[in-house]
Amino acid sequence: MAEARPDHEVYVVEPLLPQRLRRPSDLLRFLATLLVLGAVVLLALIAKQTLNGLEADVTEGTTLVPDLLSRVATFLGGAAVLTVPVAFAVERVFHRDGLRVAEGLIAAIIGMVGSFLFGQWLLAGNAEDLSQLLTGGRSIEPLNTLLTSVIAYTTAVRISRRPTWRALTWTVIALYIFALFSGRQITLPGAVVTVLVGMAMGYATLYGVGSPNTRPPGNAVVAALRKLSFAPVSARRIDDDHQGSRRYHMGLRDGSSLDVTVLDRDRQVAGLPYRLWRRIRLNSETRRRAIRSLRAELEREALMAYATQAAGASTPRLLGTSEIGTEAALLAYEHLDTRTLDEVPDDEIDDGVLAQIWEQVALLQIQRLAHRRLTGDGIHLDGAGRVVLTDARSGEIAAGDLLLRLDVAQLLTYLALRVGPERSVRAAAAVMGPDALGHAMPLLQRIALTRETRSALSKDKGLLAAIREQIVALKPQSTVEEVRLERFRPRTLVTIIASTLAAYFLLSQLSQVNLGQVISTANWGWSGLALVASFVSFVAAALMLRGFVPEPLPLWRTVLVQFAASFVKLVAPAAVGGVAINTRYLQKRGISPALAVASVGASQLIMMVFHIALLLLFAYITGSNTATSFSPSRELVLALLALAVLVVVLLGVPRLRRIITERMRRLFSNVLPRLLDVLQSPRKLIEGSAGTLMITLAFVVCLDACVAAFGGELDFTAVAVVYLTANAIGSAAPTPGGLGAVEASLIVGLTVAGLPRELATSAVLLFRLLTFWLPVLPGWASFTYLQRHEAL
Repeated sequence: MAEARPDHEVYVVEPLLPQRLRRPSDLLRFLATLLVLGAVVLLALIAKQTLNGLEADVTEGTTLVPDLLSRVATFLGGAAVLTVPVAFAVERVFHRDGLRVAEGLIAAIIGMVGSFLFGQWLLAGNAEDLSQLLTGGRSIEPLNTLLTSVIAYTTAVRISRRPTWRALTWTVIALYIFALFSGRQITLPGAVVTVLVGMAMGYATLYGVGSPNTRPPGNAVVAALRKLSFAPVSARRIDDDHQGSRRYHMGLRDGSSLDVTVLDRDRQVAGLPYRLWRRIRLNSETRRRAIRSLRAELEREALMAYATQAAGASTPRLLGTSEIGTEAALLAYEHLDTRTLDEVPDDEIDDGVLAQIWEQVALLQIQRLAHRRLTGDGIHLDGAGRVVLTDARSGEIAAGDLLLRLDVAQLLTYLALRVGPERSVRAAAAVMGPDALGHAMPLLQRIALTRETRSALSKDKGLLAAIREQIVALKPQSTVEEVRLERFRPRTLVTIIASTLAAYFLLSQLSQVNLGQVISTANWGWSGLALVASFVSFVAAALMLRGFVPEPLPLWRTVLVQFAASFVKLVAPAAVGGVAINTRYLQKRGISPALAVASVGASQLIMMVFHIALLLLFAYITGSNTATSFSPSRELVLALLALAVLVVVLLGVPRLRRIITERMRRLFSNVLPRLLDVLQSPRKLIEGSAGTLMITLAFVVCLDACVAAFGGELDFTAVAVVYLTANAIGSAAPTPGGLGAVEASLIVGLTVAGLPRELATSAVLLFRLLTFWLPVLPGWASFTYLQRHEAL
């Protein structure tokens, strides 16, 4: 037997650690600073009056300071704002840390050049609102170049880690800002934006050039293990775990082995955006903090390891923990010769293995321990075929019922992917009991599963339904309560953001128009015609729906449904609210859900066909009005070419082509049979087609009358093209009723068609008042009436 080498000769097999690395924390700080900067500018632009008053109070406050004190502060601030950074640089050079100073100088240069160029761009007349905000209309720098460069420098040299220097630096920066206020050389928003831009420049520089690698190498890990009384004789770096933590396999002098996990401080924020997104979006009863210190992470993982051992579960024993300097910590586990369940072929996962897996999970659940990562890489099999649970660092102690049920749902789904839903459910029921599966059934949702399992489910979209069927077959009398895990859907977030931007656009438009003057100057005759056309559109919508439903529908009740749909548009996108209300109405009339959806889909399909046909027709006529021959306009040709390019792109990208093909297949498989039913009744076909055509013409007449109400003269076909284009954009917008998108499109379209912008804005506001806002009150009354009579 070979004699073991002395401790200091242990050779660690690992890749060379890079000298510099880009820290995720710097990127996150940069993005967070940009987010705050955007929010500050947006709020400042919206609350101009409040901001002006606040700045006036601050400026007045500076005048109340005694003149001598003001002069002293100005002198000290101006001198110290350069002296302190230079002193810090000298101190770092004496400590042989000149590279950090160089990084700070790079950030300072970028900050100075960037702020100067941005200021020149603003002073050249670009973004006048922003320029007015930052300068207050005075001949000053929008961004103070010296202040920007100093803050970029202090950020890049990480002066925040030195409490004394940090306090001194921000004190002199505050004095310098005070001096600038006293001399009216900066505005309040200009100061805030300058500070944020400087910080953003500093963080961008840190991430761009990278930071010195402070991760302890493998020999430091070996030294830390020696302090724990272990005697390593070999060390080898193995694959990182799923959270990016380094792992080492250590051979000991007594012949045993260790698996060592190293927690690096700079990796603590890795994956933070995804964790925060899941934390905000999901309601999982977890009280875990998204950001934890290195010490807290070490203690948490150790506590979970000891808790699983105390529960009697088969897990690798935690043998020791230690910090490695200030930048890392380690956890040493006993080494077990195992292979992950992902590496085990499906045919080797017999009923005995399934039973063992569920028995281990049952031991954890008895002690209220949630594993949170029951996937193929967290479940292992040793040489004797025994199940070993690993990777418990994601788990929770004293877990609530929801977390425990989530574990069951996750494991049911993963095993069903491997052995099928029947065997997965049967094995779980034999150990956990049918009641536990019944309680977990509401949580069989894609959003509740791990990222890897969700990805695997995309290849078998009917698996969750098959698992539910197996559970119901075991316990058919069980009542399943609905569990809402999502606090909101991404689509809801998009709608909120889009609605906010739309509201900002509308407010900015309204601020340029005197509403009282708009109402008083509008021609009442044309306004009355527009109001009648708006009402006719609701009757036309009712006729369209009746025409595509073979079953009889009462006309005026169907008209009330269309008014109710106008009320729902306040909280739903334009293309969604009406479809949902009409489908619900048909179901209440005794029509099956599939036929109700098919009828509404058929009406929407025919309306889309009419919409495109009318748009092309009116565009053709508009382009030929001034031509010597009946030829299409250049704009129409360009639009057709753009449409052709879009079709080529959609059909040329395989993934997009599959999505379109699947959706079109669903559409035609349900809608075409319904259309065939309608074709058998010529009266129904005429009614539906007439209603579809009347809707478009009624809205065009309404918009044309609104233009005429303010003295505008525009060809009817041009108004039709503007409306049809704007309506298509509004239908695609995620805002309620196309809010913002429709107004912007109509104003731009009418302006391009030749109307003055003020007149176009007034006409559009009147049009939207009659077609969107005014029907809300009768829509609410109709909605309430129909609900009371159980028609919705």
